[in-house]
Amino acid sequence: MDDTWVPRRQRPESRVRARQQRRRQHQMLRAENPGQPVVSPALQILQELSLPLRDALWHLRRTNVALVLAGSLLALALLAFAAVHVAQARVFPGVWVAGVYVGSMTEGEAKEALLLGWGREVVLRLVDLDRYWEATPADLGLSLNREGAVAAARGVGMAGIPFGWNVEPEIETDYITAQSYLLDLVPEVEVPPANASFNMDEQRLVGVRGRVGKILEVGQTMANLTKNSGAVVQRRQLDLVTRPLVPDVIDPTPYLEGVRELIRRPFQMIGYDPYLDDTVVWETNTETFVSWLEVEEFGPTLREETFLPFFHAQNATLNPPRTADPRYLDQVDTLEKMRRAIASRSPNVQLRVRYRPTHYVVQRGDRGFFISRKTGIPYFLIEEVNRDYDMDFLFPGDVLNLPSRDVAVPLDPVRNKRIIVDLTYQRLTAYENGRPIFNWNVSSGIQGNPTSPGIYQILTHDEIAHGSSFNLCGSQGCGQWKMNWFMGVYEVRPGLMNGFHGAVELPNGALLNNGIVGVPATFGCIMSIDDNARSLYDWAEVGTLVEIISDEYTPRSEIARQARAATLADIFA
Repeated sequence: MDDTWVPRRQRPESRVRARQQRRRQHQMLRAENPGQPVVSPALQILQELSLPLRDALWHLRRTNVALVLAGSLLALALLAFAAVHVAQARVFPGVWVAGVYVGSMTEGEAKEALLLGWGREVVLRLVDLDRYWEATPADLGLSLNREGAVAAARGVGMAGIPFGWNVEPEIETDYITAQSYLLDLVPEVEVPPANASFNMDEQRLVGVRGRVGKILEVGQTMANLTKNSGAVVQRRQLDLVTRPLVPDVIDPTPYLEGVRELIRRPFQMIGYDPYLDDTVVWETNTETFVSWLEVEEFGPTLREETFLPFFHAQNATLNPPRTADPRYLDQVDTLEKMRRAIASRSPNVQLRVRYRPTHYVVQRGDRGFFISRKTGIPYFLIEEVNRDYDMDFLFPGDVLNLPSRDVAVPLDPVRNKRIIVDLTYQRLTAYENGRPIFNWNVSSGIQGNPTSPGIYQILTHDEIAHGSSFNLCGSQGCGQWKMNWFMGVYEVRPGLMNGFHGAVELPNGALLNNGIVGVPATFGCIMSIDDNARSLYDWAEVGTLVEIISDEYTPRSEIARQARAATLADIFA
């Protein structure tokens, strides 16, 4: 007999007696309350079963044989579980590959899950501190070795039970695809450095310290990706490597006084249209102008990102709706001149209004030569941009390309001087600051070699120049004439220029038209008597504008209209 003492409340005999006692109590209650069950049948059954179960558990805890039996049954169950998975070539539960669950799947099922999950579920984050971009593995040229991944998943065994196991996949990387994607990402990742700048705080100029920027290091990021592609996919994250971009100047303090001097007067942008002799002025307030400034190595300069929105807005005002000749300010030229104005602390910048190329619809009777005289664009330049057309055989409705009229005014114009030549009345008038300075008769080109109307400018100066014409060619070759005080104005053909000059000495020593002016006499140039030609030569520097008008090409500027009106007044006086 086992002498081990057991507390009375835990002995099985006591539990039997307790059960019998509860049964008697139940019968007494039922006798006292006939027809009314005290406990539901289901609960009664549970109560009846609970006691034997507790007894069995009590014996199991205290009997080594029972424990061994229970352990053996558990081991057999695990062996059977493992045998089934091995026999069916299944991955054990709790296994993921690159975040795709493949637990309890056969090899085929696991490969299919990886194929679908790789395309739909795997999204990588490309992270730069608090910024990120999302990309698929295909974007970065990453492909999964599914055979190797499933084999690795099966090799995990039951290690994923119960907490799970994530297999680092075997990844292949297409270097060119990944590099191209990262190179395309460079502008988005880049944070430009900001030089020291300025702003206004209640009418007081204050400096703003510069900011260090950053740029994506594609090479180092690629090295990290190719070296750790499996870990990148498993973590769903690629950490981008960036390099700092240090601004030229961080501290604005040394430049505050110079900027204060610059903003003492309102800053103006002055646009000049050399064709219309028209000026457009844009003025801004001090706060806006200060926002355009930053500091580079050599001092205050233009801050493009804050200036360009203003520039584009003003550019749009140059063209009213349905304008025939679209005008604009050239961005590169404007930025360069703005920088020069700020560096020199000028209160204004002189800008040139330009014209875009246009089209011309051929009218009945048009030929290339006549179109040139109507539009003021040299004939050979129209030929160059319309090589598919025969300029002598055009049909109504044909659409020709016209180059920008700026081709005839290639230099920055001299704004306060303008020479008006009226071919109809063989008259020249020169203006300075809106007032006539010279006025005399001239001789332009003869019918076979006419002077081309249009708006041009003085391009060259030569005290003596030489020229020739097929009219001077004979059995002995072509002779040359000599021109005094020559100023080139436009090219007839590349290298052949028409312009202003004085007397023309022919090869035989005689003067062209005997030195008389007032009627067409030249081979395309504009001839004055020698004294007048020298005065014009000394007065008109390179860049001075020349407006040549005719019945085909009517005045474009107000000054040209004034000149023609004055000529008509003289004629009919």
